[in-house]
This record gives sequence, structure tokens and C-alpha cells, in this order.
Amino acid sequence: MNSGRIVATLLVLSAATAGGLLWFTETRAFYEPVSADAVTISATTFDGVAEPLPVTDVEAIDADSSPLRFRACFTTPVSLATMTETYRPYPDATPLNTPGWFDCYDAAALTQALEDGTALAFLGEGNFIYGFDRIVMVGQDGRGYAWHQINPCGEAVYDGDPVPDTCPPPPESN
Repeated sequence: MNSGRIVATLLVLSAATAGGLLWFTETRAFYEPVSADAVTISATTFDGVAEPLPVTDVEAIDADSSPLRFRACFTTPVSLATMTETYRPYPDATPLNTPGWFDCYDAAALTQALEDGTALAFLGEGNFIYGFDRIVMVGQDGRGYAWHQINPCGEAVYDGDPVPDTCPPPPESN
């Protein structure tokens, strides 16, 4: 009877340790703060040129493990009216979740702002890494957010499908 309790205790402790390690790996291990000086927030004009936006109060995180892990929050003096007249909208913007400790970025609230029309999304830079776009979202209050999102070119390549005609040729795989 004592050996059964020992085995059960070891199983529970092993499961708790594995769960804790998994949580740490997903929320803390790979993400690192990015210096505001190292982040350039750009938006792509209707002419296809990515122009740096004037920004302040930049907070950003990133990870080497995936191009999708980049998130940033910032403030810009550029109005939404100017943004819509100057930069390409990004109609399928989907704010991605982020670790809870990155307080300035709330994917659910950003999604709601896009749905309400109180914020608009723009193409920051297309195919900055083949198959991934940087999205820039700006609200009526001048608060902005940026994240990386897979685009149709990336979806096709990673699914093993032919790339759409509008995509540049995929890079050669090694």
C-alpha cells in the first residue's frame, strides 16, 4: 500500500513538473523584449513603398523560434484619415495572441476594435520573410500595434500547394 502512494505521488509530481515546464516554454522561454531603437514600424503606401511611421512609446517582444512571435505596441501622431489616404489596408488582419505578461497588447480587444471600425489595419511590410507580412494597426486614439501574420503565399508553400500567381517565387529549399 505504501509503494502505491509513492508511485502515485511521483506521477503527480512528474505531471506537475512537465506542465510547469510546458507553460514556461510557451509563455516565457523564447520571448525577449526588443529595444525600441531596434524596431522600425513601417506602413506600405499604395505605390508599394514601405515608409517608416513616426512612433513613440514602443514596446516590443520577439523570438527567434518563429516569425509569428513578434508583437509591438506604439503611439503615432499620424491620424487614421491620413493612414487611409496613404497606406494599403490589410483586410484580413487577425491579431494573434501573446503571453499575458505583455500587457500593452490584447488580441481580443484588438480584434474587437477592428470589427467595430475604431481601429484599422494596414500592410506594414509584405513578405518581409517569404510568406509572412508585418501588420500595423492604428486606433482612433493614435495607439498602434504590430504583429506578423502568415499570408496566402506562405499558406500555400507550407501546405505544399502551388503558390498563387500574385506571389513572388518561393525560396529554394535546402
